[in-house]
Amino acid sequence: MITLDENTKNQLIELYKERNIGLEGNILKVISGDDDEFKKYLELCIEHDISCRKKRLEITKKIQEQNRELIEWKEKNENVQKELEYALIAANKAKANAENNLDVLIKKNQNEMVNQIVRTSLIVILGVGTLTTMLYFYTLYKGIDNQIIESSWANMFSILLTNSFSIIGTIMGVKHMQNIPEKTKN
Repeated sequence: MITLDENTKNQLIELYKERNIGLEGNILKVISGDDDEFKKYLELCIEHDISCRKKRLEITKKIQEQNRELIEWKEKNENVQKELEYALIAANKAKANAENNLDVLIKKNQNEMVNQIVRTSLIVILGVGTLTTMLYFYTLYKGIDNQIIESSWANMFSILLTNSFSIIGTIMGVKHMQNIPEKTKN
């Protein structure tokens, strides 16, 4: 045991009274108190030390519990983040697939529409050409003056031929523009 002189004991007691500062920790176990006043001081310091240790222990336990909770939340958050990344990848793949399907569907519809326009144009051209030719042959057969019909027939064929090339050229241009990538169009 450690025995302190009277001057040191009095200084410690005064420090405790004036500033509420006392000895703490394991040193209290090895200091002996000879007189009643210093024994009382040591008992107060021991009680205060025990109280402080309990508070520190409670705080430590709370911090450890909070750390465990934070670690659990971090793990859950990381799992949710991974799931979100997988979902984002799947959504991007689905979006790309849907865009591809939409492009295919649009091109299919456009091709069907172009085919329908070409077919209809050819039917009209052939119908008008056939009708005009039959009228021309009718006038030749009947012996009617066919000078007007002859020039009309020639004009009609030239107009039909020009229009058919115009329609086909427009359709070919549209198809060609569809096949050019977006970067080169600008």
